[in-house]
Amino acid sequence: MKHMQSIRRRFNLIAAALAAAALTTFATHAAAADDYLAKAQKVVAAAVQPSPPWDGPTTGPTAQPDKTIVYVASDLRNGGVLGVSDGVAQAVHVIGWKVRILDGQGTVSGRTAAMNQAMALNPAGIILGGFDPAEQAVVIRKAHSLKIPVVGWHAGSKAGPDPSTGLFTNVSTDPIAVARVAADYAVVKSNGTAGVVVFTDSLYKVAVAKSNAMANVIRQCKGCALLAVEDTPLSETSTRIPQLSTALLQRYGSKWNYSLGINDLYFDFMGPSLASAGEKPAGPPFNVSAGDGSQSAYERIRGNRYQVGTIPEPLMLHGWQLVDELNRAFAGAPASGYSTPVHLVTPENIASDVGPNNIYDPANHYREAYRHIWGK
Repeated sequence: MKHMQSIRRRFNLIAAALAAAALTTFATHAAAADDYLAKAQKVVAAAVQPSPPWDGPTTGPTAQPDKTIVYVASDLRNGGVLGVSDGVAQAVHVIGWKVRILDGQGTVSGRTAAMNQAMALNPAGIILGGFDPAEQAVVIRKAHSLKIPVVGWHAGSKAGPDPSTGLFTNVSTDPIAVARVAADYAVVKSNGTAGVVVFTDSLYKVAVAKSNAMANVIRQCKGCALLAVEDTPLSETSTRIPQLSTALLQRYGSKWNYSLGINDLYFDFMGPSLASAGEKPAGPPFNVSAGDGSQSAYERIRGNRYQVGTIPEPLMLHGWQLVDELNRAFAGAPASGYSTPVHLVTPENIASDVGPNNIYDPANHYREAYRHIWGK
């Protein structure tokens, strides 16, 4: 009898120890989940605030005279690429230069033709509007050999100078920071329970870097689920996204409650499929874009229809910065190193952030800052 009692006591002690360990593990995971959610809440709270005062360059070379530059667009049907071209044109007018804008029409062959045309114009400098410099490495090397500086917009996985690709600098909000804020918003809005599909395009290194960053954030959220990373070309969104949206609904059902796209274009063609399946315009799924800030995205966010967030690039500002960076290159000065802060537009702040013309243009007096630098 005493032997049996001893065995029972040992069993009870072991059971109690296992229960305590399980509770400790659960508490640790819960604490980790709470910690990450709290961290994400702080990030998102900062990102939705109005634009801070100008934090970019205040000194640099005065305007270099008599320059003609070329802006080679990846695809002028893309609202971001088009918006930057407008900013470049505005800044060029102020600094006293001339600009030619060439359209790569959304294909590698089209961009190659545009780059060759740009070189034939013998410009003082070239701007790559929204495509990977590795794709046009041969032409960029030729430009470098002729001492024609090349700057990029969204032309790489990081902002700033990139000698490895021949870029004097790449102008962009930090794409990894952008991606993390978009994913953090999904974590916060879902209270740590998001079931996420990420949309990317592996043709672009920056897109892969952004989608990897978004996926990593979702993995850090213990109560969230990364359902899929869908690699589908931006150039084929109009034909692929409707069918893919229907397939994802069939595959995941209500588990799919958040979408994270590398830019707004994916959501241009998702709404009709969601509507046909009976999904409410206000969501779920809640669609969030880590980039661009297109006019159609603003309309969806303003109407709370099939998109709840976008992280816009200040397109006009970036156009002015691109011109300033080329001016620094012409003067033999280093790049400014400036990267604009991340800003998140949602239904709650869009009325104050985005004007009726559907353009996010920070009220931080950047035009005056660049005019002062250039002596204009």
